Amino acid sequence: MERELALEFARVTELAALAAGRWMGRGDKEAADDAAVRAMRAVFDTVSIDGTIVIGEGEMDEAPMLYIGEKVGQGTAPQVDVAVDPLEGTNIVAKGLTGAIAVLAVAPKGNLLHAPDMYMDKIAVGPRAKGTINLDAPVEENLKAVANALGKEVGDLTVVILDRSRHSKIIEACRKAGARIRLITDGDVSPAVATAFPESGVDIMMGIGGAPEGVLAAAALRCLGGEMQGRLVPMEAGEKERAEEMGIVPVDKLLGMDELALGDDVIFVATGITDGSLLQGVRYYADRATSHTLVMRGTTGTIRFVEAHHRLDKKPFWEDLKV
Repeated sequence: MERELALEFARVTELAALAAGRWMGRGDKEAADDAAVRAMRAVFDTVSIDGTIVIGEGEMDEAPMLYIGEKVGQGTAPQVDVAVDPLEGTNIVAKGLTGAIAVLAVAPKGNLLHAPDMYMDKIAVGPRAKGTINLDAPVEENLKAVANALGKEVGDLTVVILDRSRHSKIIEACRKAGARIRLITDGDVSPAVATAFPESGVDIMMGIGGAPEGVLAAAALRCLGGEMQGRLVPMEAGEKERAEEMGIVPVDKLLGMDELALGDDVIFVATGITDGSLLQGVRYYADRATSHTLVMRGTTGTIRFVEAHHRLDKKPFWEDLKV
């Protein structure tokens, strides 16, 4: 993919963040998500790609979500697979908490896992710990292996885990091993990506979260040289069959980086909606707004943080998106 597309994709997440950010703390996660979806779709239609959503928010009958199978872009080459989460952290925005982002990943057709919107068990680390993790190993073994790779004691590790009752055994094992734990309410893409940035203070992310978020995080870690492993976890009727229809057989097979995000020709873009460990949230002023975006290309390994100043009165589509 041409490097110029990276900036085009940044425009997509920027407008989604600007639209969703207006709903911060207002208690309406559906409205925030709808604003992000409408903004993302509007800008995608201006980008010169022939894109297909392979990781989205739902199925065709669940529109106006950006659904699995939806075509995006102007229909011109290159043909690409697109993974999106217009608002990762709907509850975060609704409550005015930290860490919400608008995020997407793009790769050549066939290079991103086609997975339904269901749960996935995951473990993620940055480049220094690549090759040391095993989703099937006990928690204590993974912690020791990562600590050794990072030159730390287990007691110095920070593990990010979603604060859910299903993670009680993982949390107990981490505490018994002496690792530090950061429990998060929602949104596990950001902490998975943060494992590749030592200054973030995050060393490892583990636990069951969304499969779409798993593919997005794997795309980012592909750009960064990190590693993620995952396994789909069907929890509702029909999910196993849906995954099999999409080619994931057996459904419980271990998914490595080559299954989640194949090859280096990957672009990952995320814009902060609310403040987080890596990205600042959107700021609104009298005559403008600012956004903070992470742009990465796997082909070159380039990482860019883009601070943009937006004149909202000149922003395409803004009048249609205003609250």
